[in-house]
Amino acid sequence: MLKKRDLNDCHVLFNLMVHPDVFPFVRQKAYSLEEYMFLTKQTMEEEERGNIISRTILDEWNNPIGTINLYDVQDGNGFLGTWLGQPYFGKGYNKLAKEAFLSELFFEKDIHTVFMRIRKENIRSQKAAEKIPYVTLANETRKDVFDRLNKDGHIYNLYHVEKDNYMLYHLRAKQELQEEDQLKEA
Repeated sequence: MLKKRDLNDCHVLFNLMVHPDVFPFVRQKAYSLEEYMFLTKQTMEEEERGNIISRTILDEWNNPIGTINLYDVQDGNGFLGTWLGQPYFGKGYNKLAKEAFLSELFFEKDIHTVFMRIRKENIRSQKAAEKIPYVTLANETRKDVFDRLNKDGHIYNLYHVEKDNYMLYHLRAKQELQEEDQLKEA
C-alpha cells in the first residue's frame, strides 16, 4: 500500500498531480516533470535528515496513485499532507493510506501528534478527515497552532490525531473483533 519515495514513480505521479481537481490542494506544487523530480529528490534528502516522512501510495497492483507525507517534523509532531490522483477519489485509498501511514508513524517512528491543516474550501478533504473516528477537530483545543496557521485570516481548519487516541481506537476495534469471533463460536 505504501512505499518509500522513488524517482522512478515521478512520471506517473506528476501526471496525476497536475489534474485540476488535485493540483490546487497539493503542498509541493511542480509545473514540470523536471521540477517534480527535483522536488521528489529534495523530499528524499529531507527524509534522510529527519525533517519529513514521505511515502508513495500504491493501488492493489503496486501502481503509484498519490503521496502521503508528514511535513515539518519536530518534537514528535508534524503536519500530514496527502493527495491522490483524481481517478482514485472515493475508492477507499485515502483511508487505507492514512491507516498504514499513521501505524508507521506511531508504532515505528517517534511521532506523538499528527496535525492536518485543511483549507476551508476543501470540503472533500474535510469530510474524509471527519469520517475517521480517531481524528479530532483542533481549532479550539490547539488554538496556538490554529492561530499560527491562520495569522492572515481563517483559511484552514485544524485537525489532529494523537497517538493515544489512535492506539485506543485500535485496541477497541481489536477487542470488538475478538468478541464477535467468540459469539460466532458459541
